[in-house]
Amino acid sequence: MNYSEWLKTIPASLREDSLCNKVGIIACSGEELAEGTVARLAALKVLNESRPRDTVTLCLPLFLAGGAGDRAFARLHPTITVDGCDRRCAARATEKYSNKPAASLVVSELVSQAGLEKPAGRRRLNVAGQQAVALTAERLARLVDDALGKETSINSASEGVALRPDGEQREATCSCGSGVAVTKVAINGQIVELVALPLIFRHFQQTGRGQDEESSRDLFETVKIYNSIPAEGEAGYREAVLREYAAFCQEENKP
Repeated sequence: MNYSEWLKTIPASLREDSLCNKVGIIACSGEELAEGTVARLAALKVLNESRPRDTVTLCLPLFLAGGAGDRAFARLHPTITVDGCDRRCAARATEKYSNKPAASLVVSELVSQAGLEKPAGRRRLNVAGQQAVALTAERLARLVDDALGKETSINSASEGVALRPDGEQREATCSCGSGVAVTKVAINGQIVELVALPLIFRHFQQTGRGQDEESSRDLFETVKIYNSIPAEGEAGYREAVLREYAAFCQEENKP
């Protein structure tokens, strides 16, 4: 599939978002190491917070399975890989099936070079893990700027995401065109965007999970995998997530 054919598979709303001037990010999908969690959270931080207008996410499992859109994007656009360890699964897959990455990061190497403690905790990162997320996200943002020929400014790393006034949800841009729902919720008096809530909620409901304490804890831990949640704000985030889940279940149970 050539670029013109592939571009026709992308919804018009995404084509208007100038995909030609985007950098693709492929993050490690390994869950056996804390560094894999660091890689995913750092990628999310750049995608949702520091460089939302300059980046799209490429789904590594879909990429490996033969996703035409992801592979076409990586062949024709600069792509940066973020791996947890020196196995470099994301970097190797990108080069094998598409093109050599414009740049690549390995969390374990960054941690060693910076003299940080080894991250720990696959679902709940320790302090060292949170530091590794911040470091990896900062390096990744700079590489995005380099790929686009932009200068990295002091303020650009925290420029944030402009909230859209035309609805409560928008789509996180994915090169495959599928889109991941982003829900705006009120937390401690501020509007915050959380990724993939409807998908997570539907999965929990379909697997028979309710709103008991154990299910609520597992639900919030799952949400944390896909969203960067500050440790000091966990209580407020948890309350908001459970509130949204209760409203989701109520709506789904309507006749």
